[in-house]
Amino acid sequence: MSSITLTIDNQKVEVNSELTLLEAIQSIGIDVPTLCHHPSLKPDGSCRICVVEDVDSGRLLASCTTPVTQGLKIETHSDEVKEARKLNLELLLGNHPKDCMTCESDGSCKLQDLVYAYDIDEPTFGTLTKKTAKKENKNPFIEFDQDKCILCGRCVRTCKEIQGSNAIEFTERGSQAQILNLYGKDVADISTCVHCGQCVEMCPTGALTYIPSKKKGRAYAIDKKVETVCSYCGVGCKLELKVKDNEVIGVGSIYREGIPNSDGETCVKGRFAYEFINHPDRLKKPLIKKNNKFEEVSWDEAFDFVAESIKTLIAKKGPDTIGGLTSARCTNEENYLFQKFMRAGIGTNNVDHCARL
Repeated sequence: MSSITLTIDNQKVEVNSELTLLEAIQSIGIDVPTLCHHPSLKPDGSCRICVVEDVDSGRLLASCTTPVTQGLKIETHSDEVKEARKLNLELLLGNHPKDCMTCESDGSCKLQDLVYAYDIDEPTFGTLTKKTAKKENKNPFIEFDQDKCILCGRCVRTCKEIQGSNAIEFTERGSQAQILNLYGKDVADISTCVHCGQCVEMCPTGALTYIPSKKKGRAYAIDKKVETVCSYCGVGCKLELKVKDNEVIGVGSIYREGIPNSDGETCVKGRFAYEFINHPDRLKKPLIKKNNKFEEVSWDEAFDFVAESIKTLIAKKGPDTIGGLTSARCTNEENYLFQKFMRAGIGTNNVDHCARL
């Protein structure tokens, strides 16, 4: 790959010629605000918040879609750039509800953060005309508030490029433009939506929110975030558990190269089937039936009981009276050890796997 030299904020830098301006700027530690951009998605250039100034021509360029060129001189925070970003934010805010106090995304809304950063008290244009849409929550996991949508397209591109479901799309034009609301249909009619929740993770506003997490705590109320591995299959997707008062109230995405789900994607089970963690019926200790009643015991006692039972059964009827069933929730290494234990330890080939069929 060839490299080129350009000037960013009076600093000469050498970068890969295949980068965009935004990537080049970020590579030297300068922050440029974005709304429609995400590193896991193809550049779109729809929000124009990431504009920078070409010093020689005075033009404002969308840095996320503009490729670097030799000798280019860029200002990332000139007065013209700041004014353009502020104007674009005011246009978005003119079409946006002002209900931050009751919004589920208060504290995690990128639009809210940028409006604060660019010192916008009231939009210059007042409240623009917009068709009010009812919140759609027929989807059991996702609520869609069309009025809070800024048409950045991140959800649409996520559904196409990462999930491959193509469940949502833009429709209409101009002020009537909106995201085609497949969520408003009955669940049975949404043939391509797999309820992965990735669109919610990508949404920079409160247009898309998680129904199971509603009223359980905003971003700033979360006590801690715990990185873990999904327990539902052997893929090993990384998840981020959002914990408040020692209870998991939501599952977020992790974006990192080298993990199975580097774009933050996961399935409906990984995203939403976490309530078993704090369920009162969850077994947390081994149980052994004594006097026709299950009693909690220590792990050592449970292991001793299983070992003695297996030895007794083998002595009476032979090893082939024992069978083992392993799980896709285990790692390959754990499944290997289990079949090794059955064959070498027990002395039987009666071992099966739940995913075999």
